[in-house]
Amino acid sequence: MLSSRENDNTLSDLTVLPKIKLAVISSRNEWDIHEPRMWSRASGLSDPELSSFDIENDLVEVRAGATSYGTIILGKIRIPAINDAEGFMTHPTMYKFGTGDVLFHSLFTDEGNRDADGKPTTFRAIQTRDTPLEFFNE
Repeated sequence: MLSSRENDNTLSDLTVLPKIKLAVISSRNEWDIHEPRMWSRASGLSDPELSSFDIENDLVEVRAGATSYGTIILGKIRIPAINDAEGFMTHPTMYKFGTGDVLFHSLFTDEGNRDADGKPTTFRAIQTRDTPLEFFNE
């Protein structure tokens, strides 16, 4: 199921970049209202700085796999304005239905390390380089 960036034919159809950028900005704005820790590592960035990535230079990993309805595409995109020891990635999910266009689906946001009551204690929208690309429901 793992596809390298260089060999993945689905990337030639990847016209969803504006939607991914809008989703990153919208996600940060929404999370900042309810749980600002989710995007805290981007708190000092403007919307243009946060969304300054592009596919050619910042897409660092892709996983694609066949499903009954087409292809699911998971991506790892570097956010150039975030360059610290923890990492610098956002993980979008896209779908390609048959021979149609690639459609943006969602961003991975991690609500982890649940306490005894089942409530998350860590929040991460910007993943580390080592965070694997795995299917998620959001």
